[in-house]
Amino acid sequence: MTATEKLLARNEQYAQTFEPQPTGRPVKKVAILACMDARLDPARALGLEEGDAHVIRNAGGVVTHDALRSLAISQHLLGTEEIILIQHTDCGMQSFSDDELAERLEAHAGEPPPFEAHTFDDLDENLRKSIQMLKESPFLLNTDAVRGFVFEVETGRLRELHA
Repeated sequence: MTATEKLLARNEQYAQTFEPQPTGRPVKKVAILACMDARLDPARALGLEEGDAHVIRNAGGVVTHDALRSLAISQHLLGTEEIILIQHTDCGMQSFSDDELAERLEAHAGEPPPFEAHTFDDLDENLRKSIQMLKESPFLLNTDAVRGFVFEVETGRLRELHA
């Protein structure tokens, strides 16, 4: 049985007690942008239930055009009022460079990727810049309600970082 097949079996169990939410509007009016790292589960780390928040994830918890698109939709159309940004210690995005990934992908695909990896060296500095990008975005509402945190994969704790 493949990993996907095992997960689908678990979904069958989950569906037995599933209670549908009446709307896609997050009850807590919060949107979370977080890294996709498997050690970080924003819902578990923050004690969220289905329907509480929008959770947007990508490699590094990076403020990309697509992340901004999702956050803008979340605020303008679905009523979120706060943004929580979560990056983490021991992030894989610190283990290679944009150029290294671009070269690898070009060698594989025969053409350069149409995107940047957005790697970084300094976690705290990257998080500060990311917070500032969100606060300065003309496409977001409530930019005064943006907060950034480092998830410590060693302890499970969130450490707030101010821009």
